[in-house]
Amino acid sequence: MAAENMVPTGGSSPVIRQLESAFTKIGVTGAHKQILALVLIGCLFDSFEQNTIGVAGPILKEHWGLTGTDIGFLNTITFGSAAVGRLLSGILGDRYGRRVMLTINLLLFTIGSAACAMAPNFTMLCFARAIVGFGVGGEISTAVTMLSEFCSPKFRGTAAGLVNVGAGGFGNFLAPAFGLLIFTLFPGENSWRWLFASLALPALLVVFYRRFVPETPRFLASKNRIGEANKVLSILASGSLKPRNLVVQEYLTTDHMTDEATEKSDWRELFRAPFIGRTIPVAIAILMSYGAQLSVLTLMPVIFVSMGYTLSGSLLYSMIIQSGSVLGAIAASMFGYYLPRKKVLTVGAALACLAAVSIVALGTNIYLVLLFGAIFQFFVLLLNTSIWIYAPELFPTRIRAFGVALILATGSAAGSFVPTISGMLFDSYGMIGVFGLAAGMYAVFAFCIQLGPETYGRSMEDLSLPAEADQPKAAQQGPVVAELRT
Repeated sequence: MAAENMVPTGGSSPVIRQLESAFTKIGVTGAHKQILALVLIGCLFDSFEQNTIGVAGPILKEHWGLTGTDIGFLNTITFGSAAVGRLLSGILGDRYGRRVMLTINLLLFTIGSAACAMAPNFTMLCFARAIVGFGVGGEISTAVTMLSEFCSPKFRGTAAGLVNVGAGGFGNFLAPAFGLLIFTLFPGENSWRWLFASLALPALLVVFYRRFVPETPRFLASKNRIGEANKVLSILASGSLKPRNLVVQEYLTTDHMTDEATEKSDWRELFRAPFIGRTIPVAIAILMSYGAQLSVLTLMPVIFVSMGYTLSGSLLYSMIIQSGSVLGAIAASMFGYYLPRKKVLTVGAALACLAAVSIVALGTNIYLVLLFGAIFQFFVLLLNTSIWIYAPELFPTRIRAFGVALILATGSAAGSFVPTISGMLFDSYGMIGVFGLAAGMYAVFAFCIQLGPETYGRSMEDLSLPAEADQPKAAQQGPVVAELRT
């Protein structure tokens, strides 16, 4: 099936070959690093925001009299609206551009956080969480798409993977510590309001600075805006997002332009061959992985309490386990440069399944539970980050934003129902139920990944062609560390 999906999608056009050549020639510059920094700051605070309900939940329960169901409903609203926000952002991003949607999504996130801080009651807090979800969902899927389109074929996997280093790795790990810091600085019954307010202000600053982030050359070229694409490529080559006396080089020419370059995006194309054969298996895979991850994140403190530990001790142990997430996301970004996508995803899923089984079978004391739990989280973030790398490479530019959004939205949707199923299994079977379900979900993940095409070293417009087939070998060589130092 993977071979059947390797069909041309326009990558053989002269403009696309010129574009691939330009990216390889430019490599990784200071301008790329500036774009990465601005995007990652936003994604870090997105992750903090997604964790705020869990962090502020005990205070809300105490001062507003909310139930556990109410707290869970707030998370359901956040993840549900995130899924919708990703889909809408993907459709609009393919039509109007990545840069526009990146700014709009972060602005929505900022407005939603401020509204949460000022919410007078539970109903208004629910509405505010919906706004936050729209912004957070669209922000991350747009960031993944955008970074993959700014970089050379070799570095694009690492760039997209770095998004999850900030969001899923450091974000999830540092969120409890960030909440504790705010509660210490602003104690009292309104401390949760200060938590939301603190998340709104840095995001507003990032909105300001993102005025300097240009549109991606791939999107501009797909819309026949060759002059603008050449300007952005020249900015990247200059090493600064605000270069002085910029000289625009003609990386792309219009001598061989075809009607294909001006083809309008049509999101319905995603549900026709060959793209539907990629979308459905990968969407199911990310549903499995996100569902397993969110279930463990939600239930680990409860599991530790059931083992006889205090709430503070349970949060500390949960953070120790989360340390594996940071390392897993970083490893995925490195593997994105060196290794084929399907190999990383298949081996990672098998080892995640094994780690889940080991927690139950070999976790006879707290130290072994923490060890295998951290290993499990390592492979969870390895897989989630690798999916973020893989997804943008499955679709051509004209439908890439919506394709990525649909896949990631499936993962967000998993957060609205899989933890509930895991909770029921925990009530009936304890840890065996939770991690047995996780192991089974990663087995399904490994099977689904086999149905998609391999994209490593392939053109982002035509999977039947090598991305660097026409590039000088010298331009293709050199490890990612050397690129990052340029």
